[in-house]
Amino acid sequence: MSSEPTDHKPKRGQPCPCGSGQLFEACCEPLLAGKKPAATAEQLMRARFTAHVAHDFKFVHDTHRPTAGKPYVAEEGEPAMTWTKLEVHAHELTDNPDKAYVDFSAYGTESGGQEKVLQEKAEFLRINGVWLYNREFRLGPAPFQSAAPKTGRDGGSAASDLA
Repeated sequence: MSSEPTDHKPKRGQPCPCGSGQLFEACCEPLLAGKKPAATAEQLMRARFTAHVAHDFKFVHDTHRPTAGKPYVAEEGEPAMTWTKLEVHAHELTDNPDKAYVDFSAYGTESGGQEKVLQEKAEFLRINGVWLYNREFRLGPAPFQSAAPKTGRDGGSAASDLA
């Protein structure tokens, strides 16, 4: 087993780790390098995932509303999770143009080899024109909602109870 440090940085010419289908240099690299801001909450979510893959925790710190603008202090040691795949299920805009939600699943492997998935609906805010991750809005999968109409006690539709 090698004691050489592992290079986690995504490579130019390869697909971006965020799963967008674009090459790294055309997708998350300009955001991670500070060359351009995220245009949408989803784009920031994808860049934050890629930052976790690349161990660019300063980017994660700088794009988290509670810590943005505060000095970054690196923590010692390797993270317990190696992130492997991101699936964005929904990017929801709201009536407020400076607030959006991203529903996603992030897959990874813990140091012991156990696979994990983080399912979250995250809230993002645009402050002074810059998108920031604000908070976890919901942890876990979306609640199941039946598409079937609700029925009344007699087995008919609820609307027929009003007739």
